[in-house]
Amino acid sequence: MKKVLVVDDEPAIVTLRIVNRKQASFDVESATNGADALSMIEKNHYDIVLLDLMLPEMSGEDVLKKLRLDRNDTPVIVLTAKDTEFDKVFGLEIGADDYVPKPFSPREVIARINAVLRRYEKSAATANQSDTKTEKGEVETTGPFTINYTQYKVTAHHQNLKLTPKEFELMQYLVGHENQVLSRDQLLQGVWGFDYSGQSRMVDIQIAHLREKIEPDPKNPKYLRTVRGFGYEFSTGDDDAE
Repeated sequence: MKKVLVVDDEPAIVTLRIVNRKQASFDVESATNGADALSMIEKNHYDIVLLDLMLPEMSGEDVLKKLRLDRNDTPVIVLTAKDTEFDKVFGLEIGADDYVPKPFSPREVIARINAVLRRYEKSAATANQSDTKTEKGEVETTGPFTINYTQYKVTAHHQNLKLTPKEFELMQYLVGHENQVLSRDQLLQGVWGFDYSGQSRMVDIQIAHLREKIEPDPKNPKYLRTVRGFGYEFSTGDDDAE
């Protein structure tokens, strides 16, 4: 039975969700503020978290940011009354696995939970298959960049690049597909683990953030180039290696 943590400051809604989740064969626990939720997630194992953004004591946004900075990859579905494109992109950008605006039907939430869990299990299986590569080379160098897969660090010209967890994942994926033109849909699938039409803006935002940290001149990218009409290509080239 999958263990679910529901985090919402409206007790009636939490109770309703718990009832519906139990009917769906989930083991459900709840928290009504961000601080308690963070403590519970750090101390216990949950297969997935349903996280409202508008919480007392500590916002859902801060809870999610703290989890991802601590390399906690527990799947999180954001629940919020906000329903603008920016909010959706922002929620996914800071580490959410999916986004469900209120009001919503219990059936929809159950479907989203099952979809995220399937993606997570598939991603975990893929990661296990790639462990062999990591064991053979925990550190990889291309051009001026050195990627340490066990310490989650990227350096350039012997300087540590302060990447966020998602920026590191994006960098890792790009390095793994060096000299290949990747579409936004491919990046969504490969880095975020899903293919959401209309979320290409999220990819563009993360690309821009990564360029700020890896490019000598982000406005004229040397390594992470835009291929108009297709997507992006990461390449260091022999001349860039040091």
